[in-house]
Amino acid sequence: MLIYGLKNCDTCRKASKMLGVGVQDVRETPVSRPDLERFQAAFGAALLNTRSTTWRGLSQEERALDPLDLIIAHPALMKRPVIEAKGQLWLGWGKDVQAALT
Repeated sequence: MLIYGLKNCDTCRKASKMLGVGVQDVRETPVSRPDLERFQAAFGAALLNTRSTTWRGLSQEERALDPLDLIIAHPALMKRPVIEAKGQLWLGWGKDVQAALT
């Protein structure tokens, strides 16, 4: 099981604690483009966190770039956590994800 996120993200810490698995900090260990492509195939536009302060700080020109290029340049733009377990991917730490993994 892998949890992709940020170690200082409250939601990632909650998921990590409940699942007993550490968080792979995407700032320290960037997610590869092939993995990001898998995530995008699974979650589509939901993978890009357009409600973050990082997003609000981008110019209109930057916002128009490819979402994966944006996530590579600004890892905090990836909605989190992305959890890979049981051969599946989950996004976030909602009740549905918790029920499936705990």
